[in-house]
Amino acid sequence: MATSEQQRTASRPGGRSARVLAAVEQAATELICERGPEQISIPAIAARAGVNPTSIYRRWGDVHQLLTWVAESRLMSDSLPPDTGSLRGDLRRWAELVLEHISTPEGSASLRTVVNAVGDGEVRDRCVRRRMDQIDLIRARARARGEKSPATENVMDQVVAPLHFRVLFGIEPTDAACARALVDGLLATAPALDGHQDE
Repeated sequence: MATSEQQRTASRPGGRSARVLAAVEQAATELICERGPEQISIPAIAARAGVNPTSIYRRWGDVHQLLTWVAESRLMSDSLPPDTGSLRGDLRRWAELVLEHISTPEGSASLRTVVNAVGDGEVRDRCVRRRMDQIDLIRARARARGEKSPATENVMDQVVAPLHFRVLFGIEPTDAACARALVDGLLATAPALDGHQDE
């Protein structure tokens, strides 16, 4: 059975295989949103996608591996942080985009699937690393402009974690204004500035 890491890093084939992958991913995502991951089977996904269940078993092994792959693919699909010309602008816009991404039915379902993937800590680690890499890019841009830069861990703790928590638990309001307020609160706290501020 292929591991989730092997599935994630394998080159996506072209042609019919690519269409099958896309159909399976879409079918699994729709069923996660409709039923929740606990109520999904490979035969149900195959029927929705119009493919043979044997093809799915052969590639992923079981429904758990498939759903984790789908969830990770969705959570890792957002684009690079925009460059607005300022640290505050970059963090604000990026936080808004992160919230938009995880707040869609597909995004929130994928987030719950990854959080519930108890046996796949490496999947959660990769998703966290993705967010940290995006923050590191924003920080590097800020330092290149001569701006003081908050530590990556502070951004994770004070912006990323609250947004994900609020989406997971359905806390309202969780909107663009909330995302911007979290960034403003981060930048207003002096301890958020790291040792690279003068680089």
